[in-house]
Amino acid sequence: MRFCRIDAGVADNIDMLHAGHLLMWSVIALLGLGVVMVNSAAFTLGGSPVTIESMLMGRPTVYALGAIGVMWFTSRLDIRRFNARGGLMNPVLWLLGLAIGLCVAALIPGVGENINGSSRWIRLPLPPPMNVTFQPSEVAKWTLVLAVAWWVSRHAGAMRSFRRGMLPVMAVVGLIGGLVIVEDLGTAVLIVSVAGVMMLASGAPAWKVLAPVPLGVAAVAAAIIHSPYRMQRLTGFLDPFADERGAGYHLIQSLVAVGGGSTAWGLGNGPQKLDYLPADTTDFLFAVICEELGLAGAALVAALFGVLIWSIHSIVRDCRHPFGQLVGVGVLATIGLQALMNMAVVTALVPTKGIALPLVSAGGTGWILTAAAVGLVVATDRLNRVEAEEAGVMTEINAGMVPVVSVSASRCDAV
Repeated sequence: MRFCRIDAGVADNIDMLHAGHLLMWSVIALLGLGVVMVNSAAFTLGGSPVTIESMLMGRPTVYALGAIGVMWFTSRLDIRRFNARGGLMNPVLWLLGLAIGLCVAALIPGVGENINGSSRWIRLPLPPPMNVTFQPSEVAKWTLVLAVAWWVSRHAGAMRSFRRGMLPVMAVVGLIGGLVIVEDLGTAVLIVSVAGVMMLASGAPAWKVLAPVPLGVAAVAAAIIHSPYRMQRLTGFLDPFADERGAGYHLIQSLVAVGGGSTAWGLGNGPQKLDYLPADTTDFLFAVICEELGLAGAALVAALFGVLIWSIHSIVRDCRHPFGQLVGVGVLATIGLQALMNMAVVTALVPTKGIALPLVSAGGTGWILTAAAVGLVVATDRLNRVEAEEAGVMTEINAGMVPVVSVSASRCDAV
């Protein structure tokens, strides 16, 4: 494993605030907000009171600290190593195979854990009282970003060819999307959309990337038509008050929470979480934020995601490595589109679907893997700065302004 290190003396401005720093702080802020709001939303009448001690010792805090630790670790990696090897020697392909295998396993009765009517989880075989489940679709979502970036960066010259460049990517994306859509329509749409954005960013012809869209729309329509609960969600979206105790209940309660936030009930005081709003700690946590923190809370969430997206865009813009650039595009598209989809669902702009607000909604798998992916973007920023400083030193050497010995000030060391 290789870690990048920047030694002192490379440049006077190396300790200044960079896009990578802003990116990490925005993630930490979102995780901190998530810990507070998940604990608030989890409070029930007759339950144990939420205290600072219970919050610090709770599972959301453990997951958040784990996510921050993983983000720090991946931010120290040399991302060039992911793209240095081809074939079976590359870890990305092994991760991709693992992700596909986990998605298949989640659909096998007895292996996949059925929660709320969907087999999206796998329970780890740990002794009680440890009760840990994870979503294979989250593993597949982020692994696919690495896989698409790896393939496209190694076959950049072939991406204008459908057969040699685009078809392998579409085949893998279609396979994973097909496995995920069985139980998780929202994540499947997100996965396919992000892969399309990455291919467009690689320079693939737009008409070739968009050509399979009708087939994808037909697949989504079939998944909705052949699923009673998805049809119920669609009819509930079209006219929620036609069945306000059934199909429209979820959407109505979300709108009540969001609308009640105009006066801000205050942290911990929102009434909708008291067994009125379903999925209040996960998919509809943004509604609780709006209700308890009001417009200021909603604006804070939007601002933090704005900083996160701007930071990733700045890093991608300055990146000179195709793999790092495409990973950044994939992470930006995944977090941005997922946040937009979640907020659109909560505010009734689109039909209800199970998709979390990244880095905020409860979910250890999502927090840790999202933070790991963000860490790779931070690693890209560090590499950008290393190479920029080296280029500056070399320019000064060529001009006779500094001694040659200063070139060794920045390097990547094997650990």
